[in-house]
Amino acid sequence: MKLLMYGVITALISINTAYAGDITGTVKTTGTKDSGNAIIFLEKVEGKTFAPPAEHAMMNQKNLTFIPHVLPILAGTTVDFQNNDDVLHNVFTPDKCADNFNLGTWPKGQIRSFTFKNAGCRPVMLCKVHPEMQGFVVVLETPYYAVSNKDGSYTIKNVPPGTYTISIWHEKLKGASIKITVPGTGSVTQDFDIKK
Repeated sequence: MKLLMYGVITALISINTAYAGDITGTVKTTGTKDSGNAIIFLEKVEGKTFAPPAEHAMMNQKNLTFIPHVLPILAGTTVDFQNNDDVLHNVFTPDKCADNFNLGTWPKGQIRSFTFKNAGCRPVMLCKVHPEMQGFVVVLETPYYAVSNKDGSYTIKNVPPGTYTISIWHEKLKGASIKITVPGTGSVTQDFDIKK
């Protein structure tokens, strides 16, 4: 019986992933040291909304740096901010779309959390103790997104077939949104060229 159930579940997973494609490409930047930390994402999926994950996302504070520097999340996701340094850290944002939150100041090993509810919000994360620290949380409407590597490469996996608007966000550079059609299997390539 267990073997039969395993076979049914495996077949269902195979059916679901058989009708999904990947979006791959390269981001070329002008005016930055590398092509990393751009967020490529689908604007929306018509007729679908997505529940946020139960598991929290994580943004660490390590070596006086927010890691990762940019964190894309689905709207409604809770982010844990963990201090991994031997000094006190604070996390706050001046952005209204994230309620101008200030989580206070806390020592190494502790975590403070905040739930980001508003899709389209791109709040900057700052530390009152260390003004040189800066990171970004980018709140999205769909779970179909990727962050570019330093060489500009990216992949968004298992996108349902269809035609979408794909967009790009970078903290300093701008790029155009593009219509893209994703196949039922295989992949489609979409490159971006972003600049000031």
